Amino acid sequence: QVQLVESGGGLVQAGGSLRLFCAASGRTFSSYCMGWFRQAPGKEREFVATISASGGRTAYADSVKGRFTISRDNAKNTVYLQMNSLKPEDTAVYYCAANGKSWRPSVRQYEYDYWGQGTQVTVSS
Repeated sequence: QVQLVESGGGLVQAGGSLRLFCAASGRTFSSYCMGWFRQAPGKEREFVATISASGGRTAYADSVKGRFTISRDNAKNTVYLQMNSLKPEDTAVYYCAANGKSWRPSVRQYEYDYWGQGTQVTVSS
């Protein structure tokens, strides 16, 4: 069993930055692919970024490429999402997720077994 707790969300002006944190429980964190997803009001949850178990491979949604960076510290059981040049359309609840079955990065929500409760990010124009 893995428990995920996100933090770091908040209100920021367009063009600003935020860093999201996802703290994971469990001794096998370093073997999990991790991902960030988001859900805006009235929209379906969508993929944002993913990182392999070792941190050596990443992938991003086109909408955030070049602005967001996913990283992880396996010694601290934590995954991060650095968000720069934020836009109002980035406003959403951001969720951290773990894929307990694979080390490979994945963009597919159904491959993730564990989810956090989410953290709100609001970008004002």
